Amino acid sequence: MDRLITLYEQTFGHKPVQTEMLAKAGSNRHYVRLTAPDQSTTIGVVSPDTEESRCFVHLAHHFGQHGVPVPTILSTSDDYSCYLQEDLGRISLYDVLASGRKLGGQYTEEQIEYLRRSIRLLPHLQTEGAQGLNWGELLPPRVFNQRAAMFDLNYFKYMFLKTSDLPFDEERLEDDMQQLAYDLAQLDGGHSTFLYRDFQARNIMLRGGTEPVFIDFQGGQRGPIYYDVASFLSQASARYTQALRYSLAGEYLEELQSIVPWAPSRQKFDHDLLLFVLFRTLQVLGAYGLRGRFERKQYFLDSIPPALDNLRQLLTDGTCEPYPYLQEVLWEITQP
Repeated sequence: MDRLITLYEQTFGHKPVQTEMLAKAGSNRHYVRLTAPDQSTTIGVVSPDTEESRCFVHLAHHFGQHGVPVPTILSTSDDYSCYLQEDLGRISLYDVLASGRKLGGQYTEEQIEYLRRSIRLLPHLQTEGAQGLNWGELLPPRVFNQRAAMFDLNYFKYMFLKTSDLPFDEERLEDDMQQLAYDLAQLDGGHSTFLYRDFQARNIMLRGGTEPVFIDFQGGQRGPIYYDVASFLSQASARYTQALRYSLAGEYLEELQSIVPWAPSRQKFDHDLLLFVLFRTLQVLGAYGLRGRFERKQYFLDSIPPALDNLRQLLTDGTCEPYPYLQEVLWEITQP
């Protein structure tokens, strides 16, 4: 904290008159709201992971220069152990959607409009934000490829599938997972686009209570556009209806088609997106297995049934048919 206060004083020429520790969001970073004598506020961040901070600051500067809505970085310590950024307020998209989640996915038109505005900004981050980006500044693994996909598929296998006490042929499963990982890695279309990796409502703040702004993008990679759309639309706890997911995917694609010449057709987009929805669903089940079944955290245990509902729908739609043994195993784990 002393380093942060010193950085604040060096930046603004005075000490803050008030400090407020903010709730941590699952990371080892500490956030502090610092108030000036004129009552203006700034967010201070303290992190032991200086490489992560360096990456975030680099990306924030780069995205900001390309018109992508991200926090403005005001100053940084020499060793990146702390930095100051603009205060985006206290309201996230996740907060705005709370009443719709509580009603099992019944969202108001105002809430849906926030979803539309947020997902239409995503292709700008992925494409314009990738222009001139030094990919070497990203944290490893810097590219989403077959190997990176297998990391997450194995996470699902060990953290969820093996905790289900379901017998399975590991070699046959490995064959199908390797094929799925290969197919996913081919969907970048040869384009260098930025993959957010954690594009969700919690990571979208509403500046002034209305303007979507992206945060927590330091884990990004170079990779296919579909991953982020799948992450956003398949969030199990959100319980978006199929109609809303289809509509929001259309909003995303329409915006993408307006800014790049290589955007896919709706038919191809929907087909390829489903493959990433399958992948993302397995990935989150792995996380729920770790946090819920191993660490006994109730929120994650409660999240397993809706995630399995999503998986059951994907299997019903035939998304997993190219991977017959994986499909067989997944049908087993979705049985009541």
